[in-house]
Amino acid sequence: MGPLISTTELATRFDRSVADGLVILDATTTLPGERFDPDAAFLAAHLPGARRFDLDLFSDPDSSLPHAVPSPGRFSRLIEALGVSSGSEIVFYDQTGVVSAARGWWLLQLFGHDRVQVLDGGLPAWRAENRALEAGEPGPAAPGRFTAALRTHRLAGLGDMMELSRQAEAGLAGAARLLDARGRGRFEATVPEPRPGLPGGHIPGAVSLPFGELLVDGHRFRPMSEVRARFADAGVGAGDAVVTSCGSGLTASVLSLGLVACGLEPGALYDGSWTEWAQAPVPRATGAGR
Repeated sequence: MGPLISTTELATRFDRSVADGLVILDATTTLPGERFDPDAAFLAAHLPGARRFDLDLFSDPDSSLPHAVPSPGRFSRLIEALGVSSGSEIVFYDQTGVVSAARGWWLLQLFGHDRVQVLDGGLPAWRAENRALEAGEPGPAAPGRFTAALRTHRLAGLGDMMELSRQAEAGLAGAARLLDARGRGRFEATVPEPRPGLPGGHIPGAVSLPFGELLVDGHRFRPMSEVRARFADAGVGAGDAVVTSCGSGLTASVLSLGLVACGLEPGALYDGSWTEWAQAPVPRATGAGR
């Protein structure tokens, strides 16, 4: 099972009435600067049988950082309430593209679940093809039984990043490639960060790879040969260790998804990302970087 599913393939599953055991989750959230209500939009129109996967709920309530990974216990309890079990097949989608869906995919992967995909193109692609939609609140889900198995190697913390940054800056052989999914203006500190009071720049040793470069029209992945070429331009090849980051761990998930989709190593994701790094007593770099 690849990490992406096309609108045609998903529609075929419905058409063949084999959707039993398939759980469709709308993971839409807003990025800084966006002004719309994902919950209201979900009630107005969603994929048939879909349920809301609220990324704010699926975060650590005790962390000061946005979208921080929750505990395995919290994650299991919330995902079971959506009808997900350890044997479920899950498809995430996003009302505006793939960003939030990619974060949902990454979280399921992090907690040990591989039968999970992202709808390539999200709701915009589904709508463009005039496919069926539903409205209103979905009925209650039969509770699932999910066992979380945290894959710690898929998650990087501040301490990890301090050492990885040192290695990347020194150009050590085998050093992990540190990819930053934010726009280049934020990476270079030529435009302000969207979060008030946060300085601009990037982690020393990191390389800029804006997540939008992997997409067409902002919501569908480019052909995988082109995605792989974008990673190659950023210095990532077969077998390389990679850590993705962004502002708060959301758009970094698009890079993580792209890595797997084009056949590269999944690597890890720095969950605190720039929001944590910029507030910590660690070096900050500006300009074009490596």
